[in-house]
Amino acid sequence: MPKAAVYRFTSRDKQTGENVENPRFATLKATIAAMASAILATTALLHSEPARSQASKPSAREIIAAIQREIPTGWDQPTVDTFKAGNPDTPINGIAVTMMATMDVLQRAAAHGDNLIITHEPTFFDHLDAPQGIKADDAVWKEKREFIQKNALVVWRLHDHWHNRAPDGILAGMTRVLGWTQFQNPKNPHLYTLPTTTLRKLAEDVARKLDQPILRIVGDPDMSVTRVALAPGASGFAKQASALESDDVDVLLAGEAPEWETVEYAADAVSQGRKKALILLGHVPSEQAGMEDCASWLKSFVKGVRIEFVATQQPFWTVPAARK
Repeated sequence: MPKAAVYRFTSRDKQTGENVENPRFATLKATIAAMASAILATTALLHSEPARSQASKPSAREIIAAIQREIPTGWDQPTVDTFKAGNPDTPINGIAVTMMATMDVLQRAAAHGDNLIITHEPTFFDHLDAPQGIKADDAVWKEKREFIQKNALVVWRLHDHWHNRAPDGILAGMTRVLGWTQFQNPKNPHLYTLPTTTLRKLAEDVARKLDQPILRIVGDPDMSVTRVALAPGASGFAKQASALESDDVDVLLAGEAPEWETVEYAADAVSQGRKKALILLGHVPSEQAGMEDCASWLKSFVKGVRIEFVATQQPFWTVPAARK
């Protein structure tokens, strides 16, 4: 068998007779030290990179503070524009802007990696996100809360301030998508004077532009209309009835209304021979374009974070009219 190589750490200096470090060992030791240093540096970099990456991401709280700076008034007043779920100090990977944080919206946002949800309407079935009449362990409510927690989502509402800014963010978006900017009354932005058409053609045009075929309409389909009032969302009976009563309005486009209030009022007006009509768009379709505009607005000053608009799906479906 060949003899194993033997390396001596020291050797005797021929001139002085003293033991000195073997040059081969010195070279080997320097090489090992360099390798160890490189390994330590690489390890430190690998461990610090995620922390550094996380530290560079703004928190939900910081993003909301930026929004408050852009809409600087009214934050000292009572408002529903608050955090609804999650930890505000969570670093944000992506922002999903939506009309309503339904379970479907939350699932799609989480699948895209968005962990800040900015919603216009409530998340938990009540204007104050404190549903009355159901228990905290209600299966649907409980699963929704658990999904938010499991996916480390943060939910914040932007309702009051988006309406109260100038111009109203919801109304501006709806005017844009309907193509009515040039018809808008400068003194009352909720009023529009359109080219003369019929109620039927107006409803068909609105359904096409909003991509929402499910409309509920009160009035004569062949009635001539030109003066339109737009009241997105749930503006309430007083405002809706006032609009219909006005001589400046032929037809009211509204989001939603109880049938014993505005719907009955409009039906009674028609029965009395008044040239009035009501088109109910549904709450979400009547405001959704405004939150699409909100996503674009956020991109103008929130940088370094992905922002996307996640549309709230139409939950209703219809059956074909029965043949007589």
